[in-house]
Amino acid sequence: MEYLEFELPIKELEEQLLKCKVIGEESEVDVTETCSQIEKKLANAQKDIYKNLTPWQRVQLSRHPNRPYTLDYIKAICGDTFLELHGDRNVKDDKAMVGGLGKIGDQTFMFIGQQKGYNTKTRQYRNFGMANPEGYRKALRLMKSAEKFGIPVVTLIDTPGAYPGLEAEERGQGEAIARNILEMARLQVPIITIVIGEGASGGALGIGVGDKVLMLENAWYSVISPENCSSILWRSWEYKEQAAEALKLTASDAKKIKVVDDIIKEPLGGAHRDREKTFATVSSTIVKTYEALKNLSPKDLVSKRMDKYENMGVFKG
Repeated sequence: MEYLEFELPIKELEEQLLKCKVIGEESEVDVTETCSQIEKKLANAQKDIYKNLTPWQRVQLSRHPNRPYTLDYIKAICGDTFLELHGDRNVKDDKAMVGGLGKIGDQTFMFIGQQKGYNTKTRQYRNFGMANPEGYRKALRLMKSAEKFGIPVVTLIDTPGAYPGLEAEERGQGEAIARNILEMARLQVPIITIVIGEGASGGALGIGVGDKVLMLENAWYSVISPENCSSILWRSWEYKEQAAEALKLTASDAKKIKVVDDIIKEPLGGAHRDREKTFATVSSTIVKTYEALKNLSPKDLVSKRMDKYENMGVFKG
């Protein structure tokens, strides 16, 4: 288990608890009382730290190297029923954007999401979760296929942004994202969107238009990352913590301003602390959300979705 800087007090107590248990197992000394005291201190430390996280600390948790990614959720939720689909039928198969058909119970869903890597090799393979235009075009192709066969769509957002390279712009990055936003707004099947980690800029919006937009407790969702915001406003990354505060990028902030509809609770310490519990919570949330949408007619779905996004923001005449 890797620990973030603000988690070091927890790390120390967990190491003390482990040593205490080892001593008890390897000797005849009764360490029950000592272990109990350390466990109590550990529980209090976890409660104090995780219940009072700053926006920047939540950003750090969203990037935790042990945090589950899109394919982890899909494979845990769908098991062997998941069939990955590839390619945009135009340029190539973008490895940063994954998608395919999977079942939860007897219901089939089209899952689409950004995928990050676990080590240097896979991070390069997945382009750090930053999709090219062909990734967004692949996502749109899968959505249109789902619409054709009446299959609901689930999108999982986890990206530091769309790929900003010259070749991506040459192939129409902005147009691809804009096209997805337009087509998702009028897609005639239910769309459930979940921000599972980082939700940055147009890279997130390219698969982020949904009837219900949900957000994991320690995810973030904003027009720009705290580091890039800091570099623009202060010409330095040193002010990323202030930028994170000002951007209102946490799940509670996003719900307060009605950018997302609901927050999915995570286990204490983050999704990586109890992956199975997180997977079960996300799965049940998808099913529950779909149950509330499945009886709406295509016309009503599109109308409500349009109204939802048209009512966002403040307009001054």
